[in-house]
Amino acid sequence: MMSAPTTTAANNLGRRRPALVVLCFVQFMLVLDDNVVSVALPSMREDLGFGAAGLAWVVNAYFLAFGGLLLLFGRMADLLGRRRVFLTGVALFGAASLVCGLAQEPWQLVAGRFVQGAGAAMASPAALALIALLFPGTEERAKAFGIWGGIAALGGTMGLVISGALTGLASWRWIFLINLPVALAAVVLLPRLVPESRAGRAVRLDVPGAVLGTGALVALVYGLLRTGESGWGDTAAVGSLGLAVLLAVAFVAVEARTAEPLVPLSFLSFRIRAVANGTTLLYSATMYAMAFLLMVHLQTVLGYRPLTAGLAYLPYGAGILVGMWLSSRAVARLGVRPALVMSFLISAVGLLMLSGVAPSDGYASGVLPGMLVTSLGCGLSLPALTVAALTGTTGENAGVGSAVLSSVQQVGGAVGVAVLVALATRRSDALAAQEGPLRAATGGFSLALAVAAAVLVLGAALIAALLGKKHLPEGAPDTAEAPVIHADRT
Repeated sequence: MMSAPTTTAANNLGRRRPALVVLCFVQFMLVLDDNVVSVALPSMREDLGFGAAGLAWVVNAYFLAFGGLLLLFGRMADLLGRRRVFLTGVALFGAASLVCGLAQEPWQLVAGRFVQGAGAAMASPAALALIALLFPGTEERAKAFGIWGGIAALGGTMGLVISGALTGLASWRWIFLINLPVALAAVVLLPRLVPESRAGRAVRLDVPGAVLGTGALVALVYGLLRTGESGWGDTAAVGSLGLAVLLAVAFVAVEARTAEPLVPLSFLSFRIRAVANGTTLLYSATMYAMAFLLMVHLQTVLGYRPLTAGLAYLPYGAGILVGMWLSSRAVARLGVRPALVMSFLISAVGLLMLSGVAPSDGYASGVLPGMLVTSLGCGLSLPALTVAALTGTTGENAGVGSAVLSSVQQVGGAVGVAVLVALATRRSDALAAQEGPLRAATGGFSLALAVAAAVLVLGAALIAALLGKKHLPEGAPDTAEAPVIHADRT
């Protein structure tokens, strides 16, 4: 007869897969809402009477809250309990989705989107920390992160498809109301599948660090969003970015002197995590910008309606699934560094193929080949980046590690859209006087994606140069297996 501890361990082992399914469904929902409103914005403007400036904040309010509050809530998850913070965030997200779906005034929709972002900032790092603790082994964790990263990437892609389908066939309100069953299922099921976990020793929340870190992120995201709307000459954008720098400097100074910092500087300076987060910033910037620019190209140059343009993204999702399936195998057989370099270069090739599209090229002959190659690289890279970014995290700081990674992804997306979309717009405006509108639009699209490809090549070079065997944890050869990620089951 099995002993009680053995029975409990077996039960916990059997519940890990259902728990992973629930956590991944929630992450899919959170990332999907990054861009699910993009196709539906014209319908929202017509129904609720938005002005042009207010309509942009239906998108920006979510980014602002999500990106700005991640560090704070990631640390709170470590201190107060990761399952508790996750469930609170999911419940808040579900309630805000209901408000958005029933909104009758513009301010109600914008406020709901902000609260949605706050709920996502609570749930996302806590969920990733729970996965890190549920799967302590190297190979099983690589597979779990492969599924997680692929599902997250699918959420970013499928947001456009789902938005186009629901807006075209029903109403834009359903893009929010479909979140309710997922949120309800997570709140009901997860307490039965995952035990509570928190930092093993009682510590205080670093309030000054929380205020400064959150303020710096909010100011940075706001400044980048304003830059994307108004350009780099906008006074509010420049002022906000300057404030972000000042708050970041103050944050570093405070964290260096605090006994229990929000984010220990030693955590950020650990080589493999620093490189992984830095290159995640570059990768997120290129992928968010690519998705935005490609959607514009499909509707402007190819003349697709929103539903058709959304459906045109489905092969991208299929490529991500293939890359996700290969990712854990690549990490296990090649090592983190070779797998990451390969995935970055594959995505760079895909972006270069897309940058060579001519105005006369159709979808199948012009867009689809580059889209498939890019998506394969995306599916390969995101899980491997997650493995590297959480290397060395423990039961004390898994939430912080997850929050840092998620913050970098959100800020990278804002940077990419602000910089590369502005670059494409300037190029298109410069060509408009000499070329027709379709050639001008394609010229801007091509230049921005060529620059994005160069950014990914830079990322691959940084990974190759900065992640040698000596920088990986002991027991994780650079060319043999994934790095060991130490975690305490609590």
